[in-house]
Amino acid sequence: MAPESTHLTNLKIGVLALQGAYAAHAEAVIALGAKAILVRRPDQLAGLDGLIIPGGESTTFLRHLERDGFFAALDTFVRDTPTFGTCAGAILLASRVENPTQHSLAAMDITVERNAYGRQNDSTIRTAETTLPGGPLEMVFIRAPRISHTGPEVEVLATRDDFPVLVRQGHLLAATFHPELSPDHRVHRLFLTLAAEHKSAAVESNA
Repeated sequence: MAPESTHLTNLKIGVLALQGAYAAHAEAVIALGAKAILVRRPDQLAGLDGLIIPGGESTTFLRHLERDGFFAALDTFVRDTPTFGTCAGAILLASRVENPTQHSLAAMDITVERNAYGRQNDSTIRTAETTLPGGPLEMVFIRAPRISHTGPEVEVLATRDDFPVLVRQGHLLAATFHPELSPDHRVHRLFLTLAAEHKSAAVESNA
């Protein structure tokens, strides 16, 4: 597939490849013209322009991240580098996790309720308007968490039943659905554009 956005070709985007549909995220990144790097060790975070934390089981993620100082390295990374968390990734980015409470990176000023929409058989596909250009967006929900609260610096980009499902806070992006399972790459393009702007700003400040 030909790249959709040539201005993204210099980006190196990591995809945390510990579990979940990381391959589908990598395919979306490549389709948009950027380089995708599967991240399985903390040293692989070095030099990345952004990172995607995919869905999966958040408690399993935490067990993997307890090894080799991975959690501490990731915690440092997300403070300064664009990071996009989907589903379980959104849970890991949240400042507060409920149903039940859980340790997290506490990087975004959001409260997330785990499995708020039910079990696997309660999964659904919704199509709705968002703040993104291009018309209604397909959103695939699988055992989705719910964002029950957002802080004043969090921008809500899409909702489901009046609850946020796509949010941004500065260099951080989070979704409670799975954009990697849709042929529509607008959410990934948003994140890559965010990463490109962040990289450009960093180069200018160091010039």
